[in-house]
Amino acid sequence: MPSATDTMRSQRLGLLRTMLRIRQFEERCVELYSAEQIRGFVHLYIGEEAVAAGVIDALDDADAIVSTYREHGHAIARGVPMRSLMAEMMGRVEGCSRGRGGSMHLFDAARRFFGGNAVVGGGLPLAVGVALADHMQGRDNVTACFFGDGAMAEGEFHESANLAALWHLPVLFCCENNLYAMGTALARSHAQTDLALRAASYGLTSWAVDGMDALAVRESAGRAVESVRAGGGPHFLELRTYRFRAHSMYDPERYRDKTEVAAWRERDPITTLDAALRSAGELDDAGRTSLDDEIAAEIDDAVAFGEAGTFEDVADLTRFVTAEATP
Repeated sequence: MPSATDTMRSQRLGLLRTMLRIRQFEERCVELYSAEQIRGFVHLYIGEEAVAAGVIDALDDADAIVSTYREHGHAIARGVPMRSLMAEMMGRVEGCSRGRGGSMHLFDAARRFFGGNAVVGGGLPLAVGVALADHMQGRDNVTACFFGDGAMAEGEFHESANLAALWHLPVLFCCENNLYAMGTALARSHAQTDLALRAASYGLTSWAVDGMDALAVRESAGRAVESVRAGGGPHFLELRTYRFRAHSMYDPERYRDKTEVAAWRERDPITTLDAALRSAGELDDAGRTSLDDEIAAEIDDAVAFGEAGTFEDVADLTRFVTAEATP
């Protein structure tokens, strides 16, 4: 059996690998978007990778995930195949949502990844429903629901938090607080900016986490998931993070000062974990180069797969949309 030290080293390297896969996937998506191979809205997760990597690593395969429109990182961390994701981004039938969802509607039922959601806060009541179903079936699964700080100004959050607490449901609410709801600063839309404190008012066990530190996220998520699974009721994590890129590819980003963005970039979660691993003697230049090359090859393969994919036939336009009449 591997020692505890070996297990921890493997976990730390796994977190770095997940974050690098997310970062490189999205950087390639920027190139493909600029070349018009990806269309529609694209919301990048660059800067927030530690949240997806840390939280999802703490979940079991049977646990459920409900995400947002900024969900590439969640899907990758969950293990949705890169080929399937890239094909979906390119609108191909081989994509995880048959090319119909694109960037904002990734979905993989087999992995209990119940999709991105284009509606702000729209995933919250869905997560409560999934958790209720697991609870009624006597399963010890946890449902992790990701959403942004802007969603906490929506009625869905208050209704969902109240029901989850009232019914003692196995939900882990993961608020990715990146300080901006699209272009609106947190203090301009929330009278109470301590979001963990607000969640606690509903009876949720809540605390804030440094969302730029993958190890801190993994430790906090592990404690929360363990407590929820043991019957401790719904929990809330305020994951204080920051997106390095604009809200979406269409966003001119005139609402943030460049010095603020630069200061947060100094806390890049990938750079931070890389440095920690090197300091502990668990990573060197050769190891990092090998990791980068492996991921680059995986993404090249995914792009080639997507480009070779097929577009849905126009004759199938109403398939899955309208019910077929039966004779």
